[in-house]
Amino acid sequence: MKRKHIIQLLFVILMLPMATHAQEIIFKAMAKGEIRVGETVQVVFELNAEGENFRGPDFAGWRVLNGPMSSTNSSIQVINGKMSQSYTQSFTYILSADKEGTLTIGSASVMVDGKKYTSEPLSIKVLAGNAQTGNNGRQQGVQQGVSDKDVFLKAIPNKTSAVIGEQVIVTYRIYTRVPISSVNVSKLSSFGGFWMKNLLDDNDALQQSTTTIDGEEYVVADVRKVALFPQKTGKLKIDPMELECVAQIRTQPDRRRSRDPFESFFNDPFFNRGISNVQKTLESEALEINVQPLPTAGKPNNFTGAVGQFGLESAIDRTNVKTNEAVNLSLTVSGTGNLELIDLPRPVFPPDFEVYDPKSSTQLKTGANGVSGSKKTEFLFIPRVPGDFTIDPVPFTYYDPVKKSYQTLLSKSFTIHVEKGDSNSQEGVVYASPQEGVKYLGTDIRHIKTNHFNLTKANSFFFASSMYFTLIVLMIVVFFVALFLVRKQNKLRQNQSLVRNKKATKIARKRLKEAHAFFKNKQQNEFYNEMSQALWGYIADKFYIQQSQLSIDSVTEALIAKNTPQELIELFVQTLQNCEYARFAPGEAGKKMEDLYQQGIEAITKAEKMIK
Repeated sequence: MKRKHIIQLLFVILMLPMATHAQEIIFKAMAKGEIRVGETVQVVFELNAEGENFRGPDFAGWRVLNGPMSSTNSSIQVINGKMSQSYTQSFTYILSADKEGTLTIGSASVMVDGKKYTSEPLSIKVLAGNAQTGNNGRQQGVQQGVSDKDVFLKAIPNKTSAVIGEQVIVTYRIYTRVPISSVNVSKLSSFGGFWMKNLLDDNDALQQSTTTIDGEEYVVADVRKVALFPQKTGKLKIDPMELECVAQIRTQPDRRRSRDPFESFFNDPFFNRGISNVQKTLESEALEINVQPLPTAGKPNNFTGAVGQFGLESAIDRTNVKTNEAVNLSLTVSGTGNLELIDLPRPVFPPDFEVYDPKSSTQLKTGANGVSGSKKTEFLFIPRVPGDFTIDPVPFTYYDPVKKSYQTLLSKSFTIHVEKGDSNSQEGVVYASPQEGVKYLGTDIRHIKTNHFNLTKANSFFFASSMYFTLIVLMIVVFFVALFLVRKQNKLRQNQSLVRNKKATKIARKRLKEAHAFFKNKQQNEFYNEMSQALWGYIADKFYIQQSQLSIDSVTEALIAKNTPQELIELFVQTLQNCEYARFAPGEAGKKMEDLYQQGIEAITKAEKMIK
């Protein structure tokens, strides 16, 4: 039997490209004519040709649990030397009705060879849900449903007590002992009082494993994992996360499995109606993290808020230089903890060094164990006088929550030998300390000028000339203009909220432009990250909200305080929520990205017009 099936399969594969058969195009819809409230029904749109651009109907009054699921079937028959071919393409939806009555399913459409075909509408009668059905057991399976023990969602923190700045990892894990599909996050948890970092790539497939609970085996997968860094003390609450999935329940008993592999394949439950799909909403429990203040006993004066386990490295590019040559000194802190929230110490440089503003960079790694990486600060300085100088070690203090004590690390000490430079512009000039200024040597003897010089007319003086008075007036005007600008700038700097408000739109447009570039290049991760930063950053700057206090609730309160119309509040909240869990939603990635981009532009544009 096996050899016979293999020969038939090879024959079909060889003859398939040669088989041609002109036939009438038929596109039809099929479904049961009568179901009960709560029962699922399969609606199949069948085409006897190869089509494209399928468009489903309007399912008004129905709940769509799954679909469209496409499949194809091709067969060839040879009878009395004559070969015939059949080809079927199907699009399947799984629906459920919540109320009784006669519900209509509209027409679907599909394109075949550039021509559009539509199906006839379907009418399905929905009966009351408490009546009994026949002996096939389908209604019994639907009534049994999916219990909270079959599939559930848990929020698991690695600790429930921490100090300010200590890393807390929360894992959202789904447990199931029935097949599930279409896992979509409907509501994300809000983390008020925490600085949050996502630890999982939303585009990666869920990593599954098995575990046993009360003698039952479950399939386990982590759907979300975040690292939280508390920014204030007290009992901080974390709201539940919600997600929706479709659970598959067998409504017919298993048939006896045939020994024929071909028969076994085509009798698989996926291809028949022995499976009922039930939509399930899962909700994790709310969490409460008790955040304690950092201990004051033994707290050094140079502590700046670093919490975790760290190491300190220091380096300098050279120690033998000449005057007016640049030297670069770097300090690098690496380890696990709140790296993005710490400030590195500043070395004490000799007064004869010209020091520029430091440059900082952070490299983070996220994984199952939390946030780790390094933060580097570079100091550029230029020695102006020759001599030997020493840069003393720099202390860096952090709090170790494992050892429950403050730890202090010291950088290296550097000795720099500075020689006098060779520049001719330094002849006749001696550098002293900045307070003493510059001294000239040999002021009593001047050399005879041998190079070209200009002669001036006798008794012609610049003082009291027309050019003199013109320059005096011009300098007065420049002085008052500069004074006005300086005072205006100082006033703006004193009002940080006004500065951030004025820059909010400019920064948001820049990030939206970068997000559009990622959208054109189909870089999903970079696009979602840039859109999130554009929206949250705009709100934080526009309403002067600290980054650690950003949440849906704080945004809503800020908009209400500005007397913002309700439709704009709902648009902003919906856009923020869509941005957070768009990566979990099914559908075409390009379409999701385009819709989210247009929604973000609309929200910011309306905010600029309505909020003054």
